[in-house]
Amino acid sequence: MGLYAFVANFASSCVAPAIPIMIYQLAPPHSPPLSTTKLTKLVAVNVLMMGVSNIFWVPLANTFGRRPILITALVMGVFFSMWCGLADDFDSLLAARILQGLSCAPSDTIAPDVAGEVFFVHERGRAIAVYTALLALGPTIGGIAGGYIAGNLGYRYLFWISTALLGFVLLCEVLLVPETLLDRQWHLVQEQHPSVTGDDSFSDEKTQVETIERALPDIRTMTYAQSLKIATYQGNLLKRFLDPWRSLAFPGVWVVLLHYGGLLGGLVTISTIGPQLLAMPPYLWGDDVGLIGLGAFVGTVLSCISTYFMADFFMARTAKKNRHGLAEPESRLPVMFPALFLAVTGMWTFGFSAANPSSHAWAGMVVGYGMVGFGITQIPSIGFSYIIDSYNAISSACFVMTTISRSVVGFAWTFFVAEWVQTAGAALPFGIFGMLMAIFALLTIPLWVFGKRMRIATAGYLPKHANH
Repeated sequence: MGLYAFVANFASSCVAPAIPIMIYQLAPPHSPPLSTTKLTKLVAVNVLMMGVSNIFWVPLANTFGRRPILITALVMGVFFSMWCGLADDFDSLLAARILQGLSCAPSDTIAPDVAGEVFFVHERGRAIAVYTALLALGPTIGGIAGGYIAGNLGYRYLFWISTALLGFVLLCEVLLVPETLLDRQWHLVQEQHPSVTGDDSFSDEKTQVETIERALPDIRTMTYAQSLKIATYQGNLLKRFLDPWRSLAFPGVWVVLLHYGGLLGGLVTISTIGPQLLAMPPYLWGDDVGLIGLGAFVGTVLSCISTYFMADFFMARTAKKNRHGLAEPESRLPVMFPALFLAVTGMWTFGFSAANPSSHAWAGMVVGYGMVGFGITQIPSIGFSYIIDSYNAISSACFVMTTISRSVVGFAWTFFVAEWVQTAGAALPFGIFGMLMAIFALLTIPLWVFGKRMRIATAGYLPKHANH
C-alpha cells in the first residue's frame, strides 16, 4: 500500500519541476512558449482529483471490498498515464491529468485503512509511519527526478515511467494484497461475547474492541488464496456514501483534515514555485532545479526514523501506567508538536528566502522545504493513527474528508500562487500560508486535552451500521 502511495504521488508531482522545460517542449511548432501559470494547472487539477474523487472510491471499497476497487483504480491509472504520454496538445494532456488523478486517488484513503485493518493498536503507529514516509517520498523523488527526466528524455517520459511503475504496482496488488474488509469485531462479539450489543457505552465499546484485537491472532477464517478473491459485498451502499459527511461531526477529523490540507497545500506550492524560482536569475539552475527536493528528501527520511520509533511510544507508555492496560488515542498527539512547529517555520523560511534572492538564498529555500517535508511525514502519520484508533469502524470515511481538504487546498494554492508570487513576491503568500498552518496547529492543544470528552459527546453520530 505504501508503494502504491509512493508511485501515485510520484506520478502526480513529477510534472512540477519539469514546468520550466515544458514551457518550450509542449508548445506547438512555430508558436510562442506556454506560460507557467497555464502549465501549473497540470499539477493543480491532478491534486484536486486525487482528493475529491474519493467521495466515490471509498464508499465503493467499503461496500464491494478493497481489492476490486484498488485493482480497478490501478488499471485506470495505467491507461490514463499512457494517455498523458500520447497527448498531442495541452488540452488533451490536461484532460488526461484529471483522469490520472482520479485513478490514483485510492492510494490516499483506502491504503491507510488497509494498514489499520492489518495491524494491531500497538503496531499501527509504526505501520502508518512507513506508509506516510512513502507517501511523502513520492512527491519528493518526483520533484527531484522530474526536471532531469524532462530535460534529458523529454516530458513524455514522465508519464511513460509512471505507466511502468503503476503497472508494477498493479501486478503486486493482484498477486500479493489480500482482501482485508472483514467485520472481525461483529463475528468475534457473536462467537465470544454473545451478550454484548451495539448499545453499550462508548468506553465499554472501546474496551470491547481492544479485547477483540488481542484475540485476533487465533482467528482462521480463510486461507491466503481465499483472501485474494476479487469481490465481497457488505451492503448499505447508500449509507456508506453518507458516512464521509457524518464524519464531519467529529472534532478530531476536523483537526486532522486542517493539518493535512495546510501541509499539502504548502508542500505542493513549494514544489511548484521552487523550481520556477531556481530557473530564473540569479540562480539559473537549468535541469538541476529539481535538486531543491533534496531538502524535502532529507526531512522526510529524518521524520520517518523519528516517527517510526515515537509513533507508539507515548501510547504504550500510558498503557503500561494505567491499571487496565489501555491508552486513549489522544496520548499519540504530543508526538506531532515539534513537527507542527517545524512545518510552520519551514513555510516562513522558504518564503522569506525566496523573497530575497542572492547567491546563497537557495540554501534557505532548501532548508525550509526540508522542514515542511519533516512535517508532512510525521503529522499525517500521527493524525491517521489517531483517526483509526478513535473511529476505527468508519476510518476510511474520515480519510475521505482529510484527502478532500488536502486536494482542495492544494488545488487552490497551486492554481493562483504562481501569479500571486509574481505580483506580490514570495514573502506575503508564504507568510500567510504559515500563519494559517500555525492556527491549524494550535487546534491540536484542545484536542489533546479534551479529545476524549469530545469523542464521548459525538459517539451518537456514528452510523448504525458501524456500531456492530
